[in-house]
Amino acid sequence: MMRSKYEVIVIGGGIIGCSIAYYLAKAQMDVALFDGGKIGAKTTQAAAGMLGAHSESDGDYSLFFPFARSSQREYTRLKDELYEVSGLDIGYRAGGILKLAFNEEEKQNLHSLLTQPTVQWLNFNEVNMLEHGISDDVLGAAYIADDVNVIPSSTCEAFAKSAQVLGASLFENCTVYSIGKGRNYIVNTEKGNVEAKHIVVATGVYSNHLFQNLGISEQLSPVKGESLIVQHDGPMLRYTLFHDKSYIVPRNNGKLVIGATMIQDDWSESICLQSVEGLIKKAKAMLPSSANWKIVGFTSGLRPTTFDGHPFIGRHPEEERILIACGHFRNGILLAPATGKMIRDLILNNEVNQEWVDAFRIDRRQMAAI
Repeated sequence: MMRSKYEVIVIGGGIIGCSIAYYLAKAQMDVALFDGGKIGAKTTQAAAGMLGAHSESDGDYSLFFPFARSSQREYTRLKDELYEVSGLDIGYRAGGILKLAFNEEEKQNLHSLLTQPTVQWLNFNEVNMLEHGISDDVLGAAYIADDVNVIPSSTCEAFAKSAQVLGASLFENCTVYSIGKGRNYIVNTEKGNVEAKHIVVATGVYSNHLFQNLGISEQLSPVKGESLIVQHDGPMLRYTLFHDKSYIVPRNNGKLVIGATMIQDDWSESICLQSVEGLIKKAKAMLPSSANWKIVGFTSGLRPTTFDGHPFIGRHPEEERILIACGHFRNGILLAPATGKMIRDLILNNEVNQEWVDAFRIDRRQMAAI
């Protein structure tokens, strides 16, 4: 039952919002989470679940990588902690990623990645020994043992249920229309008004109307990602295959994800035949035998992206008790733990890495101009 007042209200029930609710509840804060639909049913459910701290850093090892790496490492603890609290398995799958190169130029492009101590170069024969049937066109791969994966919907559910077990209140199918000021903040929902000392906006690509309501000029844009869910009767892949932002991800539920398209500024959640053809072509280029796999489902989600591709995580420029956690683009699953901890620490006034505060603040474009 919805009360009239909470210490913290989190708006948005994707994996970012649920992670934040979990870390706040674990810190014994009185937190309520509101989502306009079903928890985890939008972009989160469409994600592949790769914890690609290395593979997604694109050479940025000074800023994004340390933040992503801290989040990736947190999962090694969370998989057991969330299971203990909620009884739910997040589908944590070891093995890692084989980031493929088909020619010398692509190998050279992996140079900065290969300087990382946990990454090693494998030639074709070594790759083929790890994953039989790899395309003969593959020159080799960067093997990233630490870039494992989880099942996003299961992980989001585990965060949500764990938060609830620890005392958080969760409200699905309850849209938030606006946030107003009073002695505290007044959140106007379709089930009535509710008051909170702190507000966290974690509504992904759907945040723009709340940004406008809060006087924030930045906006989020969608990059639609479509994927295929497949299965086959043969042995399961041991490793994720990755090439040019495309991937085949084996999951602990016996299925694989082939993804994903990147369609700019498309707000629809439909899947088109051209996308399906492209995904199949990319999968066959990496693993020719994938042509015989059976399609058992499709997913589509709208990745929220910012002007520079990095998320907004931090305080409102003028209202320190309003916090933003949006715009995680391709890395919402990966960055959920680090984001949850950072928002918790900001609310509790704990020490936070100042470089991360500066890098992810929502007004960083204006600050750079100054």
